[in-house]
Amino acid sequence: QGMTAAALSAAMNKDFDHVLEALLNTSVDLDSLHPDSVLEERWIKEVVTRSGMKFKWAKLSERKERPNKDAQRRPPADPSVLVSRPPVVTIMGHVDHGKTTLLDSLRKSQIVSTEAGGITQHIGAFLVQVPTGEKITFLDTPGHSAFSSMRARGANATDIIILVVAADDGVMNQTIESIQHAKRAGVPIIVAVNKCDKPQADPQRVKQELLAHNVVCEEFGGDVQAIHISALKGDNLLALTEATVALAEVLELKADPSSPMEGLVIESRTDKGKGPVTTAIVQRGTLKRGCVLVAGRCWAKVRFLFDDNAQVVTEAGPSTAVQVVGWKELPSAGETILEVESEQRAREVVEWRTHEEEQQKLLEDQSAIDLKQKRHLEEYQQERSGLTHLSWRQRKVALYQANKTRFAMRPSERTQSEQLSLPLIIKGDVDGSVETLLNILDTYDAQQQCQLEVVHFGIGDISEKDVIMAETFGGSIYGFNVAAARPIQELAAKKDIPLCLHSVIYKLLEQLKEELSSKLPPLVSQDVIGEATVLTTFYVSVGKKKVPVAGCRVQKGQLDRRLRFRLIRGRDVVWEGSLTALKHHKDDVQTVKTGKECGLSADGDVDFRAGDVIECFEEVEVPQITSWDPGF
Repeated sequence: QGMTAAALSAAMNKDFDHVLEALLNTSVDLDSLHPDSVLEERWIKEVVTRSGMKFKWAKLSERKERPNKDAQRRPPADPSVLVSRPPVVTIMGHVDHGKTTLLDSLRKSQIVSTEAGGITQHIGAFLVQVPTGEKITFLDTPGHSAFSSMRARGANATDIIILVVAADDGVMNQTIESIQHAKRAGVPIIVAVNKCDKPQADPQRVKQELLAHNVVCEEFGGDVQAIHISALKGDNLLALTEATVALAEVLELKADPSSPMEGLVIESRTDKGKGPVTTAIVQRGTLKRGCVLVAGRCWAKVRFLFDDNAQVVTEAGPSTAVQVVGWKELPSAGETILEVESEQRAREVVEWRTHEEEQQKLLEDQSAIDLKQKRHLEEYQQERSGLTHLSWRQRKVALYQANKTRFAMRPSERTQSEQLSLPLIIKGDVDGSVETLLNILDTYDAQQQCQLEVVHFGIGDISEKDVIMAETFGGSIYGFNVAAARPIQELAAKKDIPLCLHSVIYKLLEQLKEELSSKLPPLVSQDVIGEATVLTTFYVSVGKKKVPVAGCRVQKGQLDRRLRFRLIRGRDVVWEGSLTALKHHKDDVQTVKTGKECGLSADGDVDFRAGDVIECFEEVEVPQITSWDPGF
């Protein structure tokens, strides 16, 4: 109904000329027919029938545009309702420069002692009340290079960045990266020059090094405050907090506490007793128990709120870090949290976002399929064009030659070469830990040695489902800061599933590299154990055949008849193989040592010449090590 000639040709996967040919000898005026011409129903049937096809009537599907049901951030509030809020401060800097120790001193707690390997594993958020009465919310971000995405998230959620630089170490890689995060997010910096109590401390050098990265301290005419501190001893921390409060006053940080809540997911994890839990920063409004929230494709009705000391609170205002319990599913870190009117509205928003994401994925998948089909077609056409001039017998020979190496392998070897892979199941304690591990695995660049594939990842302890999945894929389970109950460990051992649990990220990666290396076939190393020079050549009769013999003197090591040999002429290897005879004078011998002369014959028709070098070498298998370097 209302079908054009072009639409008909496309539906039949034909061109427009085919439609014209099918309508020959009919009453249709072909001269006036063009692709946009609408065909009558009888002519559509005629074209389809003449093309050897069948038609089936179907209702026209009218695609209705779905109304946008998404939730959005609200417009800026009326300035008259804004009130001052505490600053959100992120502590950043290079690994081991003292960030966690600084927070430890500010909170008078022992966080640093609980950090595995002395490295902060994921973001913590804490509210600190300074001696002058003001409050500051601190975020502690990991300093190690692997946690780049988590530092970037901290920068985007913050008002001020305190950049910790060790006075005895200076500006390092993650220091530079933290500066770049701050500049990209447009966040002002305060420099905390730490470890000034050490004898080798040189704060002036630190400030000069920062100049190269466009961080100009006040004493050099810039606007960046630099405070000399010792986080371990607690020296000059009051000056640091006063500098933070002063900068916050200049920034005039304000928010509307009466509007619906808006915030940001800083971290998310699954707690055994509480279920899905998020650490969130309230950016606007007041978060209360009973609020309905949406973050990404997840929603929650708030059951409990906990402060940074794990105490239950009834509400949380702007700039407050709080743990939220009540999520139906676990939202990803970095997602925006929005308060909505009701549970029905929350489901509506999640359904809309899920639909939009699925539609986007369908488009991406279709593009990938189209691209792959195009490549396959090009490869097929190229392969066919290379064989068009050959007869069918010649083509068969060509295909055989192309697959000769593969078919020559034993089935076990062929399987190993084609399927050398390591499927992984990744589990972490929090969303950020899993994200970090996946980011590190994205740097894997040794696929030519062994395919590395993450078949599943998630948050929480190792479960029976994880073990069954690992058995299905023939993979290994790696857990970061998670546990596995004894029955789960026994099940994994029974099914011979590697179960690797670590609380320090670089130890986990070391074990992963070891497992990857263990899957690789050994390399064959050729160790030269002897070298001889050809002095003369002659022939001896063996039956009716004349065999070439090289008269040699051993210059280094020894020649061993049981090993492999090669003949070198200039820089070229002329022959490689085994000996059929090795004689000293007229005696058959197994070895000839340095300084001795001998005669030898090879297992092939070798043209020995005076001056040639003959090497005796031993083939030794050595373990192959993965070439992947994750940066640890």
